[in-house]
Amino acid sequence: MEPQKTDSDGVRMSRALVQRMLDELEKAIAGKRSLLENIIVAFLARGHVLLEGPPGLGKTLIARSLAKVSGCTFKRIQCTPDMLPSDIIGSYVYVSQTGSFKFRKGPIFANVVLADEINRAPPKSQAAFLEAMQERQVTVDGTLHLLPDPFFVIATMNPLEMTGVYPLPEAQIDRFLFKLVVDYPSEEEELEIIYGKGFERLDEIEAVASPDEIRAVQQLVDKVYLDDKVAGYILDLTRGTRNSDIIVLGASSRAAVSLAKAAKARALIYGRNYVIPDDVKALVIPTLRHRLRLRPEAELEGLSIEDVIRSVLRTVKVR
Repeated sequence: MEPQKTDSDGVRMSRALVQRMLDELEKAIAGKRSLLENIIVAFLARGHVLLEGPPGLGKTLIARSLAKVSGCTFKRIQCTPDMLPSDIIGSYVYVSQTGSFKFRKGPIFANVVLADEINRAPPKSQAAFLEAMQERQVTVDGTLHLLPDPFFVIATMNPLEMTGVYPLPEAQIDRFLFKLVVDYPSEEEELEIIYGKGFERLDEIEAVASPDEIRAVQQLVDKVYLDDKVAGYILDLTRGTRNSDIIVLGASSRAAVSLAKAAKARALIYGRNYVIPDDVKALVIPTLRHRLRLRPEAELEGLSIEDVIRSVLRTVKVR
């Protein structure tokens, strides 16, 4: 594969932009720089992110803050068991003054969309996100409506053992580039939160980017060079998950494409116009952890998806 040209000025601009965004985000968000970096990687790779963790750890704050620093529009969808698809994508309403129907856009029409507690929505409403996330458009009564560009969904999810939740089907969960786990903060970080970091600081955050700049960096990501050997390494990793005796559902072809896109975005924000194996290794767990399914007997033995992915990483060698 011939390398595409990504000029050095574009690489420097992208790296500087991401650093400004991270620094601004940390005004309100304590101790989550690695998590924030991965979210920005997904944003620039035109992916979507699934955040899993207990309530009260700042998942909503992260989404609001990202929209603000990037100068993007933001909408929040609070998912509930009685939610309808029209509550997400919108519907046609009758206008008595004109005697006609007018399309009223739903909250999906924003640059950054927070689907809060997505696994509390019933399956039919969860499915309303599918077309939007994959094709960046919605169809209502046979009419196609394009979504804003850039378009980024951050969905939060409570752990499945909590009551009143619906597991996301494989077709839905495969649309997310990353699944990121939000852990409890350290003692030092939690002290920062007590002293005022959080929603109280949201007003202090300023826009350090714009939708045009985000689109420009997204276009540069497409031009980052992926060597044949690195592409082969990605292929070997994803195919390696299908050959395991303890995995009932391995990584799909979409997973391989997603890992390649994410690795390109990471390379760019680290100041390179080419992907190295370390980019792939750094992102393979968040890219694959939600796409694999273990056999029940493996789960009973205490194995986790992350354990299996690390085992595949140890087994598969860089070409």
